[in-house]
Amino acid sequence: MPLSREIERLRAEHSALIALARIVTELLQAPGPARLTELASARALLRETLVRHLKCEDWILYPRLRATGDAELMHITREFELEMGDLAAEYVAYDDKWTTERVAARWTEFCRDTIDVFDVLATRVEREERELYPLADKLYVAAAALGPAVTDEVTISS
Repeated sequence: MPLSREIERLRAEHSALIALARIVTELLQAPGPARLTELASARALLRETLVRHLKCEDWILYPRLRATGDAELMHITREFELEMGDLAAEYVAYDDKWTTERVAARWTEFCRDTIDVFDVLATRVEREERELYPLADKLYVAAAALGPAVTDEVTISS
């Protein structure tokens, strides 16, 4: 898949993640554990979307961006990898910890943990949108200016 379409897909996933986090956050406004089924559904969709998104970045996007040879892009990509660590595994551990039964029993603690996790995720999304993705866009635009043969080389296998 061309890099430009991959970045578009990742940006769309960012929008989906923000919308899902907003839904969960709205459900957290209840004074107690209400609408647990709806909460579980939103959390499951958020988990699925987030894990897929992070794996795509870690396994496909970051290696492809590092392989460009562009010093600035290689540096920021490595910075993101080091700073963010294994966010997918950390999120899954958080999500596994909070079963429906545990959420019902420890609502206030669940709400605090969830807000903390969402703050970390929001920071990552904001930084990727502000720092990483514009550099990837710039790479694709530069390749496109060189012609279709070069643009075709700036792809990510799907």
